Amino acid sequence: MNMGDLLKQAQEFQQKMGTVQEELARKVVTGTAGGGMVTATVNGKGELVGLAIERDVVNPDDVQMLQDLVRAAVNDGLNKARELGRQEMGKLTGGLNLPGMF
Repeated sequence: MNMGDLLKQAQEFQQKMGTVQEELARKVVTGTAGGGMVTATVNGKGELVGLAIERDVVNPDDVQMLQDLVRAAVNDGLNKARELGRQEMGKLTGGLNLPGMF
């Protein structure tokens, strides 16, 4: 394989990776906590795009519990978004685990 072919393959890979990243930005996953009382929606880029809190879980006398539920739901969503990213990038890399990809 000559240098020109290698550069061409690298450019193709970069274009495909850009496409996968664009697709990930459009996909969303949902994290939950408290039996679904708090729901966090996260896109494939790891951005929080939505947060829903059921009225029944809001207790002014127990703010700490609500904070814990929100944190748990967001972390669940972020973990699912990372896994989605790994799966999508795995399709591109043929399952090769490249550090720093996701």
